[in-house]
Amino acid sequence: MKKTAILGFGNPVRSDDGVGCLVIEELQKRLGNTIPNISLIDMGTSAFEVLFQLRGHERIIFVDAVLNTGEPDGTLYRLPADAVEAAVQDDPMVFLHSLKWDQALSYAKKILGPEYPDDISVYLIAVTNTRLDVGISETVQEAGLKVTDLILEELGLIAV
Repeated sequence: MKKTAILGFGNPVRSDDGVGCLVIEELQKRLGNTIPNISLIDMGTSAFEVLFQLRGHERIIFVDAVLNTGEPDGTLYRLPADAVEAAVQDDPMVFLHSLKWDQALSYAKKILGPEYPDDISVYLIAVTNTRLDVGISETVQEAGLKVTDLILEELGLIAV
């Protein structure tokens, strides 16, 4: 199995925005520390220092909420590799607590240099509620659990 880093982005005190963190928590529950070569990283609102942990990984999987899609909450998106590369942003005005997956890719590419993996997946979950509130709506929770299953399937750890 490729050495894989799975990163969940989000702010757990901004309602449905915390769904990336929920996916990491669920993966930790299901996998524990028993699977070698898999790093589960709760990005929360962390930033650059966490990206250094990606060194040595051959695959990166990102999970994040996405706003303003026009689709119902819980709609899932999986970006193909070419769309992921096209989305890489180099924004000099990124602040530590506003780093999103596309910006993280840009900085990871700079930090990792030739070690930057070419196997990258991005799962996005449509949300509309990012108000200050602890807790994730049932619809978005269900979508987060579905993404958890999809990641486990992608890694060959469960069969559908």
